[in-house]
Amino acid sequence: MSNIKRRHFLQFSASTLATLGLSQLDIMQQGERMSQVLAQSTPRKLALLVGINEYSDPILALKGCVNDVMLQKELLIYRFGFKPEDIRILTDKQATRQGILTAFEEHLIKQAKPGDVVVFHYSGHGSQVEDRDRDSPDGLNSTFVPIDSEYSVLGGPVQDIMGHTLFLLMYALKTDNVTVVLDSCHSGGGTRGNLRVRSRDGGPKFQPSPGELDYQRQWLGKLGLSQQKFIELRRKGVAKGVVIASAKREQLAADACFDDFYAGAFTYLLTQYLWQQSGNEPVNRAIVNVARNTKYLATKEGNNQDPELETNFSKENTNAPIYFSRFSALPAEAVVTQVNKDQVKLWLGGIDSQSLEAFKKDIILTVLDPNGGERGLVKLGARQGLIADGKLLTTARAEIPIQPGTLLQERIRSIPSDLTLKIGLDKSLDNNTAQQVTQALRSINRIEPKPLGTVEVQYIFGRMTDAKHQQLQKQRVANLPTVGSSGLFLPSQDQIVPASFGNSKETVSEAVKRLQPKLKSLLAARIVKQMLGNTNTSKIAVTASMNIAGNNELLGETFTIRGVKKATQQTKKPAPVQAINYSDSGVAKLPIGTAITFQVQNNESSPLYVSILVIDAQGEMTVIFPNDWSASEDAALVQAKQKQAIPQADDAFKLTIGEPLGISEALIIASTTPLRTSLKALQKIAQSRGLENRRAPVAVPDEVLDVTNSLLDDLDAGTRGGINVEGIALPDGVRGIDTKKLAGMAIAFEVVPATSS
Repeated sequence: MSNIKRRHFLQFSASTLATLGLSQLDIMQQGERMSQVLAQSTPRKLALLVGINEYSDPILALKGCVNDVMLQKELLIYRFGFKPEDIRILTDKQATRQGILTAFEEHLIKQAKPGDVVVFHYSGHGSQVEDRDRDSPDGLNSTFVPIDSEYSVLGGPVQDIMGHTLFLLMYALKTDNVTVVLDSCHSGGGTRGNLRVRSRDGGPKFQPSPGELDYQRQWLGKLGLSQQKFIELRRKGVAKGVVIASAKREQLAADACFDDFYAGAFTYLLTQYLWQQSGNEPVNRAIVNVARNTKYLATKEGNNQDPELETNFSKENTNAPIYFSRFSALPAEAVVTQVNKDQVKLWLGGIDSQSLEAFKKDIILTVLDPNGGERGLVKLGARQGLIADGKLLTTARAEIPIQPGTLLQERIRSIPSDLTLKIGLDKSLDNNTAQQVTQALRSINRIEPKPLGTVEVQYIFGRMTDAKHQQLQKQRVANLPTVGSSGLFLPSQDQIVPASFGNSKETVSEAVKRLQPKLKSLLAARIVKQMLGNTNTSKIAVTASMNIAGNNELLGETFTIRGVKKATQQTKKPAPVQAINYSDSGVAKLPIGTAITFQVQNNESSPLYVSILVIDAQGEMTVIFPNDWSASEDAALVQAKQKQAIPQADDAFKLTIGEPLGISEALIIASTTPLRTSLKALQKIAQSRGLENRRAPVAVPDEVLDVTNSLLDDLDAGTRGGINVEGIALPDGVRGIDTKKLAGMAIAFEVVPATSS
C-alpha cells in the first residue's frame, strides 16, 4: 500500500483513506508476514485515557466517552500487554484542562524512555479556535474540550487544549513509539436523529485562552524551539508517531447507541476489529480496514464518518504495528476478567456491533487454551453493555486453570424468536401526532416505537419538514419526497429509506398502514443480519465471491476467517481491473444492467447446504440460490472441495443489477445441516408463481418473514440436534446458531445509475 500523505496535524483535507479494495485474506496474510517488525519488545507501555460525558451544559452531555475509555483499557491490557498500573484514566470531573495537561506530563513525558510505547486516547467534544499563524487556509486550529472549558455563544477566549499544544506534548516525549487516538470532531454539535455529535461550537469568534498560549511558550522554552521553528515543524506533519482521528474535518464523530450501551462509533469498531486480529498488522493497513468498517456502519446509520491517519515514523518504525506493540494472540469475542470457582466475569469487547442483541443469557462460549484448543465451555448469564457474568460448564484440561486473561470464542448464539424492529419517533412530531404513530406502530407485530436518545433504533418515523428537505438537498440526496409527507429516515436523519414516503395529504396513521409491508421486510433483514453476524466466528471453511459475468472480474469476496485456516488451498484472486469504481466504504459501484455471478468454494471434507439472499436498498429480499425448484434438498448442496457458480453455464437466467439505487447486500449462508423447511417454503412460493419446473431466482416481498423464520428453524434444529454437552440446554423462545455448523457472510455493493462512470 502506498504511503499515506502527511497532512497538517488536525487540519485534515477532504481526501479519503485510499482505495479500499482489500480482501479479508489480504488482512490475515499481512499479519502473518509481520513477525520481523520491531525486533525487540519495548521495556514499558504507558497509556493516558481520557473520556468526558458529563459536560455542564445539558446540550453538550455525551453518553459513550467513558465507555470508550473502558474499551481501550481492556484492549490494551488483554491484547497488547499493558500493565493496569501503567494505564492512567481520567473521566468526567477529573478531566479538567489542568488535569489532562498534568497527567500527560507526569504519567507520559516524565516516565517514558526511548523505545517505550505511549498511547494517548481522548473521547469527548472537539472544537476550533482562531489560529493566528494561519497554518490552515481558514485560520482555525482544532481543539479538544476539557470538562471545565466554559464558553459563550458570542465567542471569546475558551479553555480548550489546542492541537498546537498537543503537538508540543508529543514532541517532548523521549520515545518515537507514540499513538494518539482522538474520537471527537468539530463540525457541528448537538444531535442528529438518534446520534449525538462530539463537537462544540467553534470558529473564528473563539480564541485560545491567554493561559493556553502562555503554556505553549513555556514548552517552547523547555524544548529550545523558536516560534518560527515550531510553526515549521507542525506544518510538516505530526510531531512523532501516529495520530488517528475518528472523522474527517468536515464530518461528524458519532456518539452512538449499540444495543444497550453507548460508545464512540469509531472507538468501538477499532476495538472490536483489533480483538479479531491474530498478528501484527501494520498501523496503516489496520486503520484502512477500520475506516472501511466505520464508513460502512456510518452509511447504514445515514451518517458520513471516515477516520483519518497521519504519521511521522522514525526509520525503524516504517511498518510499525498499531500501538507499536507486537502481539501474537487468538481472535476472540471475550476475555475472562475475574474468576470465583465456576463463576466468571467476562469482557465482551470482540463482539460485532450487529450481533450484540444475540449475546443474551444462555449463549455458549468456548474457552481456549494458549494454542487455540478447546478446553471448556462457558454459559453466559446476565449482560450489561460489554460486561457479563458466566458459568464454567466443563473443563477438558483442568491442569491449566481458568484465570483472568483467558480468551473465549463464540460457540452458540441465541436469536430471540420475538426479535423486534425498533422505530424511533421524530422529535418534531407534536404530542398528539406522536401518540397516533405510537399506537399505529404498536398494532404491528414485533414493531417497537421508541423515543429518540434512549435506546438503539433501526429507523426513525418522521415527516419531511422544510428544514429537513433543505438539509437533504444540500447533501444531494436523490428522489426527495415532498414536504409534509411521512416515512422512514435512517438513524442520523441525514438519509431517507428509499420508497418509504407517501404523499403530503396522508395522515400518519395511513402512512404507518402503508408501511407495514416495508416494516416486515426490514424486520426480516434485521433477523437475517443477527443470524449472519458470525463471519468472524464461524469455523466452517467456505469462501464466496461476487464477480462480473463473462470476464470473472472480482467485485467482492468474503470468507470465514477462522474456518479458512482449515482449507488446503485458496483460489487466487484475479487482478483488479480499473473499470470498476469503489465507494468510500470500499464496496463496488455497479451500474444498472451489470451482469454478475457468484462463486461459492466449499473447502470442507463434507457437503454444505448453501443459500444466497440479496437484500436491496429498500429492504426487499430475493433468493438467488437455491434456484432449482423441481429438485430435492440436494438443490442447495455444494459438494466437498467443490466450487459452485451461480448461475451455472447452462442456466437459462442471468443475474443483472437493477433498481433500486443504493447499498445492497448479498448474504451467503452455508450450513452443515439440511435447509429442508426453508427449501419447502421457497418451493411453495416458486410454485405459486409458475416457476416449479424452472431454475430462477425468486423475490419474496410478501413472504419474507415466513422464509426467514423457516431458515432459522432449520438452523435451530441442526444446533439443538448436535448438543450433547452436559449443562447446555437452549431455552424455548430462542433459535440457536452453532458456529461449527453455520457460516454467515456478506458482500455489499452499491447500485448506481447506468450512466454513472
